[in-house]
Amino acid sequence: MPELPEVEVVRRGLERWVAGRTVSEVEVLHPRAVRRHPAGGEDFAARLKGQRFEVARRRGKYLWVPLADSGTAVLGHLGMSGQLLVQPEGAADEKHLRIRVRFDDTTGTELRFVDQRTFGGLSLHDQTPDGLPDVIAHIARDPLDPEFDDAAFQSALRLRRTTVKRALLDQSLISGVGNIYADEALWRSRLHYDRPTATLTRPRMAELLGHVRDVMNAALDAGGTSFDSLYVNVNGESGYFDRSLDAYGREDEPCHRCGTPMRRRAWMNRSSYFCPRCQRPPRVTL
Repeated sequence: MPELPEVEVVRRGLERWVAGRTVSEVEVLHPRAVRRHPAGGEDFAARLKGQRFEVARRRGKYLWVPLADSGTAVLGHLGMSGQLLVQPEGAADEKHLRIRVRFDDTTGTELRFVDQRTFGGLSLHDQTPDGLPDVIAHIARDPLDPEFDDAAFQSALRLRRTTVKRALLDQSLISGVGNIYADEALWRSRLHYDRPTATLTRPRMAELLGHVRDVMNAALDAGGTSFDSLYVNVNGESGYFDRSLDAYGREDEPCHRCGTPMRRRAWMNRSSYFCPRCQRPPRVTL
């Protein structure tokens, strides 16, 4: 599933290619693509027609486009395979095209939502006074947000009876960090994924946050991480940060720091990748 860097790459593409454009027509080609819009596809298309897109916004992994002067926004769920593509109007339809948005200008491009697995979708929502779609108002700020409060995050972390990777994936504490970038930041910090948060000093937490930001910024510079053709930017191009990964997906490969073979362990229906030498597991206390 796309994490913060991948969603931000898509957001930047939408800012460039669709901000300020007015919708002339919407086609909903698969009902599951609007299942989070309870009124259905016809209502979604009718309410979106004539609306002007503002600059796309993001919080963590969530992406939305406010609609000018309406108090509502189009929220995009990319799911496992969702793609928002800006395509020439005459381009052949993608096999898994679910929604088409046409505009009333002469640029010759349209916005398409393509989703092979149909876990994602688009929906319309009212916005809170902070400009968030109401359904994601509970999501915490992400570490690249200028208003992210490091001190508050560190205090909350110390009070939680949890482990460090669970905390990084807790969207009520910090948003946008998924499995890939959690493993990468923990490797850079030399922290085991099961390290209790209560044992982390403030300097260690500050160091970890710094590595989270560094790895996400590096991924942004590389266009995100693409392990298959399902994650692409709005122009259909893959990211290549997977070439720079130090931990995720590197089972049995030598640690880039000490040469010890990397390990993978099942963790919360996912996998955690780590170096058994650089990231020693916490001691078990009886």
